[in-house]
Amino acid sequence: MLSTIPRLILFTIIAGLLVFVISTDPIPQDLVYHLLIDQRKWFIVPNFANIISNLPFATIGLSGLFLVLKNKEISISWYLFFIGLFLVAPGSSYYHLQPNNQTLLWDRLPMTICFMSLFSALCAENISSHYEKFILPIAISLGLSSVIYWYYTDDLRFYALIQFGALLSIPLILSLYKSQYSHNYYLLYGLLFYLLAKVFELNDSFIFELTAHLLSGHTIKHLLAAAATYCVYLMLKKRHSY
Repeated sequence: MLSTIPRLILFTIIAGLLVFVISTDPIPQDLVYHLLIDQRKWFIVPNFANIISNLPFATIGLSGLFLVLKNKEISISWYLFFIGLFLVAPGSSYYHLQPNNQTLLWDRLPMTICFMSLFSALCAENISSHYEKFILPIAISLGLSSVIYWYYTDDLRFYALIQFGALLSIPLILSLYKSQYSHNYYLLYGLLFYLLAKVFELNDSFIFELTAHLLSGHTIKHLLAAAATYCVYLMLKKRHSY
């Protein structure tokens, strides 16, 4: 009976979020989102700072992929996490070359792969490894579908549910289930970095002025989000099974 209580809590929270999202009005993409403050052209590349700051995603993605390839017993969800992370770099760079809804699609698709494969990995390693073969394809499909749905309907509700639901699952699963691996607290560090990234993203112009036009909030957002993924990399590198 006790083993079913965490599952009931997790299911109730997920169901509650879904009901809340369905009951709210559609959320269109605010086109002001594309009007980033730092549009400086360096080396003939427009929006250079927001493009070059994607490089850490590719670096950490490749490093993580090499790390998991050396461990034959690791969850397949981690492979997809680092593949998605690597793809964030070209996807986000393409978006920042000419920010609009059409290019934003290619930024959000790989990010969603990261969110949903992270969720799948947490379920596999903290709840039951038997769930992964069901959860991973369903989670990835739902994640990609949420981006496609936004693209064709201009409704962000389900994309927001996917992103923030996956992030909310980190402290929930870690608190409700005992992991078979050490160093899981690195995921909480990563979550903190990501939340900071969102704060800087929302204060793009203010940070640009505060740093005397050195770095914008959006550029720093990329670096903090990359730091969040580096925490995942460090967790996998340092951990051991109990």
